[in-house]
Amino acid sequence: MTVDAFIADSAATSDGKIYALGVGWNAIYTSAFPAVHPHLAIVLTIHVPWTQTNQPHTVRVHLETEDGGMVVLGRSQPTPDADLVDVTVIGGEFSVGRPPAMPAGDEQVVPVSLDVNGLTLDRPGMYTWVVSIDDRPLRRLPMRVTPVSPTGVPL
Repeated sequence: MTVDAFIADSAATSDGKIYALGVGWNAIYTSAFPAVHPHLAIVLTIHVPWTQTNQPHTVRVHLETEDGGMVVLGRSQPTPDADLVDVTVIGGEFSVGRPPAMPAGDEQVVPVSLDVNGLTLDRPGMYTWVVSIDDRPLRRLPMRVTPVSPTGVPL
């Protein structure tokens, strides 16, 4: 299985297609830390080979710091009476069928868009989005966070 991926300002999937805005960037510039990035989307096209159709798979995405630490992507309340917990991994499960006319050796493409709201970044540096399928890291997306002066000049 292979994965193509990019960062976008926003994205959605519908009818097997990706609709995205502000596509393909890899840097955030900020004048203060901690920095809060209001919204971004991690967009994936997962290429599922013929031999791996008709079975369940998992997709997981997390953000690492330069030293390999996990970044909190948000907070969640698992049940109405539970406390909020940090979320460091996002994703889900998917399965794609094998149409009767699909030739042996062909692949299915699964589009995925994962939204991240209010991403808090504590310090400048290189961060990396890690995309795993079935617990195997298959794609790494670098994202640099750079401090700038109040006038927008990189420091």
